[in-house]
Amino acid sequence: MGHMQVELPAWRSLLFVPIVREKFIASAHRRGADGIILDLEDSVPEAAKERARGLVPAAAREVAKGGADVLVRINRPWHQAFRDVEAAVGAGVMALVCPKVESPEHLRVIAELLDALEVARGLPIGHTRLVALIETADAYFRAREIAKATPRLVALSLGAEDFALSVGMEPIAETLQAPKQAVIIAARAAAIIPLGFMGTVADFQDTGAFREVVRRSRKFGFAAASCIHPSAVPVLNEEYGVSAEAAAQARRMIAAYDAAMQRGIGAVTFEGKMIDVPVVERAKALLTLAGRFAARRAS
Repeated sequence: MGHMQVELPAWRSLLFVPIVREKFIASAHRRGADGIILDLEDSVPEAAKERARGLVPAAAREVAKGGADVLVRINRPWHQAFRDVEAAVGAGVMALVCPKVESPEHLRVIAELLDALEVARGLPIGHTRLVALIETADAYFRAREIAKATPRLVALSLGAEDFALSVGMEPIAETLQAPKQAVIIAARAAAIIPLGFMGTVADFQDTGAFREVVRRSRKFGFAAASCIHPSAVPVLNEEYGVSAEAAAQARRMIAAYDAAMQRGIGAVTFEGKMIDVPVVERAKALLTLAGRFAARRAS
C-alpha cells in the first residue's frame, strides 16, 4: 500500500446511523447524505456489540440504495476493533471510521489487517479507506504524523467532546478554534479531507444558525462534516458544495486572468477586485471540486 495514492471521495455530508436502529437504517438512503456511517461504537450498548457486527452486510446494502458511500465506525479497544474490522470489510463498505486514534502506528496496524482481509475476500488492495478521529491531548500533538500514516487515510477530524474532556476545557467555539485549525492544517498538509465544523455540536433545530456555523467553517478550510441528525444534511451539502453561481464565477475569473496574461498585463482586475495567482488557483480548485460532486450525482 505504501506506493499507492487513494483517490479522495466526494464528500460534503456524512450521516451517523446507529446500526441497531432498524427504523433509522431503513430511512437513511432517503436523507441525501454523501455518506452513511454505520455506527458500531457509541450508539451500540456493550451487550449488543456482537449482534451489531452481524448486521453490517445487510445494513450496508440498505443504506446504499440512494447512492451514498457506506462507512463503518469501529470501536477503539483492540479486542473489539479487530472483530469490527473483520465484520465490516466487504465490497459494500468504502471506509472505516477509527475513533481515538493515538498514533500513526495505530492506523498502520488497522491497514495491515485490511491488507490481509482484502486479499482473502477478493477485494482490490486499498478498497477500504480510513477516516481518523483525533480525540485526546496526546494524539493532538501527533496530528501531522497521523494524517500521513497510510495512503488508506482519506479524512481527519477532531472529536470535539472527547478532546475537550481530555484537555479539561469546555467544548465551546472559542476553546476549540485553535485545535480545530491545527487539524485542518494537518489534513491539508497530507492532502486529505478536513472533516468537521468550527465549534462543537450545534443546535440542528436552528437551521439558520447552523448554516452560519458551516459557512464560517468552510472559510477556515473544512471541506465536509459528519452529523447525527438528518436535518443537518441539506445544510452541509449546500455550504460544503459548489453552487452553480460560484462555479460560473470561477470560470469567468480564470478566463479573465488567462486573457490578461496573454496580453502581457501584470495587474488583473476581475469584477472590481484585483486577482493574483493564489486567487486563480483557488478558483481552479473549486471547479475541480465541482466536477467531483457532479460526477458523484451522475453515477
